[in-house]
Order: sequence, then C-alpha cells, then structure tokens
Amino acid sequence: MAKKLGMVIDSKRCTGCTTCANACKMQNNVPMGMLWNRVLTEGGEEYDTSAGVYPNLQKSFLPIACQHCENAACVKVCPVGATYKDELGRVVINYDRCIGCRFCMAACPYNARVFNWEEPVRDPGFNYGDKDVPIRKVGVMEKCSMCKERTDTGLEPMCVKCCPTRARKFGDLNDPESEVSRLIRERNGQQLLSEKGTKPQVYYLG
Repeated sequence: MAKKLGMVIDSKRCTGCTTCANACKMQNNVPMGMLWNRVLTEGGEEYDTSAGVYPNLQKSFLPIACQHCENAACVKVCPVGATYKDELGRVVINYDRCIGCRFCMAACPYNARVFNWEEPVRDPGFNYGDKDVPIRKVGVMEKCSMCKERTDTGLEPMCVKCCPTRARKFGDLNDPESEVSRLIRERNGQQLLSEKGTKPQVYYLG
C-alpha cells in the first residue's frame, strides 16, 4: 500500500510558543507578512487571547496549516490543475501552473492558503531556508507543503523537528504500526471540521 503522509498534533502539549510557525517560515523562505503555519487561540475573540471572564480565564492553542485533505476542496476547484494530491498523499502546488485565480483560497474551509499580492519582502533582504524550496513569484498561492523537500528524503517537516514540547508527530497514516496511527487509535484523534467531508490528514489529540 502506498504511503499516506499525515500529522498528529497534541493540543495538551502545545504551549503556543509559535516555534512551529517560525521554523516553517525559515525553512520555506516565506516572506514577511505571510505565514503557512499559524497558532490560534481557542475561545478568545482575537488572536492570542484568553477565553472567559477574569479571574476565570483559560487559554488553549490551535496550531493550524494545510490539512492535506484526502478529499481536498482546493484540488477540486483549481481550474488548471496547479493544486493536486501527490503520490505520498500531500496536497501540493505547481507554482508555474498557478494563475492566481484564488478559487482554492475561497474553497478551503481551514483558511490555510495565502496569496502573493505583491513583490515578496524578506528580512534580511535575501532568500533563506532550504535551497531546494521553489521561489514563489507575485500572483500565486502559497501554503504548507508538509516540507516536501525534506519529506521527499525521509526527513520530518521542520515544524515537527523544532517543536520544543514534541506536540507534533509525523508519519504514514496507511501504516497501522506507525506512531501517528497508534496515537490516533489510542487517543481518539479528531479531524478539524470533519462534517465538511474533506477527510484531513492532520489529526488533533485533546
């Protein structure tokens, strides 16, 4: 059986440090003002806020990026086939084919895609990260690629490697003996917005 790469995120271990978001940004040469990987707070009305009324406050975190859905809405609506599922189950983008119509952005229920509206700005003023990551031009979509350049060679995505609390695990969802499959079984892994029928390949442990 072919591999189906996926991820498990342990919400109880996540401290909201955003190391994953910054590691992703550096690995993938993501420009200023854009993120492929975000950490949201649950319950609060704004970013990085607590839920409840003082002194009865609590804060929990929701790391979110592309869910690499098995039944991906973005793949279905792309008119030129620029977004597609590859042989390892990842949802990836052919930047040369992307025409910037943003249909995929509208179709994604996870708000996981960002658009290159203008010439990318990087601080420092040069490209950084993995030399094999494609440089994206103005007018194309971007998103998490599950660190394709790393995972193609058997390495973990950078967000998994750098997480200081080991809240993220990565592996083959088609292998029942893999750590991700075991965690999903044993801890009742949940998919975001499962009612949408997109069948995400990212699972969350409560």
